[in-house]
Amino acid sequence: MAAELFEGQYVWHPAADDRVLASVCVDVRAGRHRYACEALAETRSDFALRAHRSLVLASEAAGTDLVERWLAEEPSPEAALMWARVAVQRAMRAADARDGRAEALERIALAACERAAALAPDDPTPWVAKLTMARLHQLREPAPQGLLTAPPGPWRLFAHILSLDPWHREAHHRFLSFFFTRHGGTVNAAWDVAAFLSQRAPVDSALRLLPLVALVESYNPTQLLADRVWEQPQWRSTALAAYRKWLPTVAGSRFTPVLDLAYLAHALVMGQSEFEARAVFAAMGPYASRMPWSAFGDPAEQLSRARRACGLPVPGPA
Repeated sequence: MAAELFEGQYVWHPAADDRVLASVCVDVRAGRHRYACEALAETRSDFALRAHRSLVLASEAAGTDLVERWLAEEPSPEAALMWARVAVQRAMRAADARDGRAEALERIALAACERAAALAPDDPTPWVAKLTMARLHQLREPAPQGLLTAPPGPWRLFAHILSLDPWHREAHHRFLSFFFTRHGGTVNAAWDVAAFLSQRAPVDSALRLLPLVALVESYNPTQLLADRVWEQPQWRSTALAAYRKWLPTVAGSRFTPVLDLAYLAHALVMGQSEFEARAVFAAMGPYASRMPWSAFGDPAEQLSRARRACGLPVPGPA
């Protein structure tokens, strides 16, 4: 799906150009689930779209009783999946806020994930939702051979997801985040895992961007020449390889992969490859994501700064 042209304003909604999803988000906010069910049911054979839609819809529904009513009225795989997604979001928010209800909400979320997995055994999405909670317990299973730091983690759960969908984008990102320093990991472990996962992915896969995600996560503005790291040969080559191999595949996507494009555009700009970054921004159209820009300051300001570096228009004063 080709993104729309930039017409002077950023569009921050996570649905991006998935118009079905954007419309269903309105219904969910109004307390209706009929079209949400239809929008998810049509993704049963497209796990990437299923993950994307269910995650966005869960963020809209988490503060309401919509999924509880939906599950009671229509206990379908889609209702169970949404219940798992919402329950996990609630559990993670409670844990991060050190809410006293966190343990109870986690038990509910685990049960919801198991129910969704039982209703759709071939669907990796409930298992990906469960993987989100792995950092709450810092699972320490031994790493497979091939990693320099051999970091322990939730390797068995991740392996099960890969048995269902070997290149599941969200699963890889959830798994990598387990090793981030803010979740108890280390910079070296995160880089090691990112390199390991990206190198085994197809050359035209968005998973080749994982090292750039780990690089943003490790950014420390107090370090000497922190902003020059992206100019180093290994990071420039990673970004340019994704530009050559992955970017041409984006036009065939069912929705614009805004977050992946943003990481690529950011890396290219920081690596002094503004010409290539222009094409990435063109593929993004008006759609914007808060990461990676928010790691460096106000996301709108950082995005505009990057676009200006490429000679592209930015939103005018409000």
